[in-house]
Amino acid sequence: MKKSNLYTRTGDLGTTSLVDGSRVSKSHPRLNAYGTVDELNAAIALLTSDPATLPEWRSTLTYIQHKLFTIGAYLATPVAEPGAITTAIGLGQKAISRLEQDIDALDATLPPLRQFVIPGGTPSSAAAHMARTICRRAEREIVSLTETGVYVDPDVRRFINRISDYLFALSRAYNHSAGAEEIFWDKDC
Repeated sequence: MKKSNLYTRTGDLGTTSLVDGSRVSKSHPRLNAYGTVDELNAAIALLTSDPATLPEWRSTLTYIQHKLFTIGAYLATPVAEPGAITTAIGLGQKAISRLEQDIDALDATLPPLRQFVIPGGTPSSAAAHMARTICRRAEREIVSLTETGVYVDPDVRRFINRISDYLFALSRAYNHSAGAEEIFWDKDC
């Protein structure tokens, strides 16, 4: 059996196929949304492979990665007909609550926060902040997609929003775990 080529040449003219086979521009808001979700997944992969990532953090990050893949598939599937399923499977309140519990558990290990934190400290913390900012962009891209009239399950936005909260807490946890001081914003600097 001949191995298939990795390249298809079908996107050479600046379009790509969605899950239903329809073609759209690679600059379409739908592509921007799920492309940024894919970018976020790759940024989180750096964190899962980081030796400073504790097993419980890696478990949550891997869970998030699977959910991001679900979100990407959901965003790449246009709703073609009225009455079609419009919910993102597996992203309901149960998934959101699990992530909120993981955020609360992580935050409980950290000192109270009374100032704005500047990204930095350890390289791991900086990488978590980078993933957090990509997550915020994914959230903006999803909102932009909805502003074009495309329906997006509100649980998708909620879950993405919780991911950025988790990544913020994780960035602090990396510094705390390493004994590195957090960098606080000095407005007079």
